[in-house]
Amino acid sequence: MSFHLRLKAAVSGACLAAACLSAAPSLAQNRAADLREQVGAYVKPSNAARLEVLLRQLRDEGFTPSVETFEGGGRGEPIQGSNVVVTLGEGPKEILLTAHYDAVKLRDGTMSQGVIDNAGSVVALIEAAKILREAPLSHRIRIIFFDQEELGLIGARKWIEAHGIANVAAVVNSDIAAYGDTMMYGQNNGPQSAFVTRAVQELCAERAMQCVGFPVYPPSDDRAFSAAGAPVVSLGFQDEVGAHQMWLAFNGGEANGLAEGFVPQVFRLIHSKDDAMEAVEGEAVDLAGRTYAALIQKLDAHLR
Repeated sequence: MSFHLRLKAAVSGACLAAACLSAAPSLAQNRAADLREQVGAYVKPSNAARLEVLLRQLRDEGFTPSVETFEGGGRGEPIQGSNVVVTLGEGPKEILLTAHYDAVKLRDGTMSQGVIDNAGSVVALIEAAKILREAPLSHRIRIIFFDQEELGLIGARKWIEAHGIANVAAVVNSDIAAYGDTMMYGQNNGPQSAFVTRAVQELCAERAMQCVGFPVYPPSDDRAFSAAGAPVVSLGFQDEVGAHQMWLAFNGGEANGLAEGFVPQVFRLIHSKDDAMEAVEGEAVDLAGRTYAALIQKLDAHLR
């Protein structure tokens, strides 16, 4: 090959490599934008409409969700609720991956957009389900989307009443997973949950992830399972500063170093009109989905 031909080939190869490198961020950006759009689909005027979005997204991904209805509601008239379940794999024992899809009704009677709390987690669970259905599993995996968490963990409690926990080997719950790269995990779900906590810690070390363990962690559907005696962990994502501020607020005591009356940002966002799409990061939803799938696989291997 002549010098000129060799030079031309080298330049072409360099250009191709540069094109590939420039394409990679574009693909990642497109994926993040797609996930963000999926989260935004849950901005609806009712939880019934959010349910329809959830069912459509699951079916579009090739899943066959089952809907389990129950009589729930708060202090007023009974309200029918609907839990949604996707089942993967087989086995005598099962591992649950859970999140609530309902949004809170605000004081003015309108619905919160409910994207941080908790549509981000819902889309992350769907992403995790897509990974898990391709994985070799030794346990049955149930991905459960609970209704009426905002009314007092009702959907989770109704599922436990209907199914019991005798066959439940572990539960992983997600609440607030729409922005940030720091995973928070609760350590206050009883001694039966210690092995689940260890699995989280191992995963954080293996992946060199920013993770913050909370001796006291805010309640979510995990509390229904810990009250029933099931091994469970509750997970969420925030930016690193916000995660540590929240740790101090819940675990730092009177000398936590926070300004008097300080409220961590996440609690200024949720259950308000500020729980809106401006805060949602598609990259965070992607990270949550991949992390949850990896944790379920780690528990599946540990429990053999």
